[in-house]
Amino acid sequence: MAIPFENFLSIPPQVHPLFPECGAPRPLAGLYLGLRLQERGSPQRPWIYANFLSSLDGRIAVGEDEAEMTVPKAMTSANDFRLLQELQAQADCLVVHGAYLRALAAGRLGNVLQIGQRDSGADLAGWRQDNGLSPQPAIAIVSASLDFPMPDSIREFGQSCFIATGGAAGRQRMAYWRNQGHEILVTGQDHWVEAASLVQELARRGYRSVYLGSGPRLLESMVRGGCLDSLFHTSTHQLLGGEPAVTMISGPLLGVAGNLRLRSLYYDPAEPDGAGQFFAHYGRRGKDA
Repeated sequence: MAIPFENFLSIPPQVHPLFPECGAPRPLAGLYLGLRLQERGSPQRPWIYANFLSSLDGRIAVGEDEAEMTVPKAMTSANDFRLLQELQAQADCLVVHGAYLRALAAGRLGNVLQIGQRDSGADLAGWRQDNGLSPQPAIAIVSASLDFPMPDSIREFGQSCFIATGGAAGRQRMAYWRNQGHEILVTGQDHWVEAASLVQELARRGYRSVYLGSGPRLLESMVRGGCLDSLFHTSTHQLLGGEPAVTMISGPLLGVAGNLRLRSLYYDPAEPDGAGQFFAHYGRRGKDA
């Protein structure tokens, strides 16, 4: 018998397994923690994974102009946010970009740089401790312009933090951040960070699990360079519209480098706002994930 939408609010969130096998509904909480991503990498090669939320028509962000792009509230949901927090909780290092820090300072996006600081993920700080991880992940900021504000919360929580940029970045901005006590890593020949070089630096620091929250440009570089191990994708069952818009990946055709293999698929019938959404996990083709 179908459960009315309003009744979903009175029971713990559940999802329906669709792949690799259909099954009985299972609790949402712990869905991604069970993957134990923190154990999949090694000091020689960290496990690199990314997470994106999009509408059926491919939007991940819309706005008046490129400088004010943000995730539409109609796409967001508590269930998706819980899974985002579970993915971040398994990371030794969170990779973010300057555009996120600018949006954070402007109030267009919320702060997701620390684990266990929201009621919906309060258990995750203890989970990290129980699983031998540091209290908080390190932060790697990728930026071509080096023009962004540094959140106070990184210092307040004692997180290691470094900045990655390309070789063509402005020398004055590099000097500014070095004078602020931040290490600058040149991980590309041009303005942009190159995936392979960044992964080498992450490995050199001993990080085994790295969460990419850095947008389409670095995702493209990671995929082209064969560095991405897992992609998590929440697809809301909404046709969103809106211009201008940003999609999950940019650049020329990827070819076979963009071929991924579906590892798991879950259906959430309740959110957002009763539209429903899929939670998909993809792995690199030919690699166990």
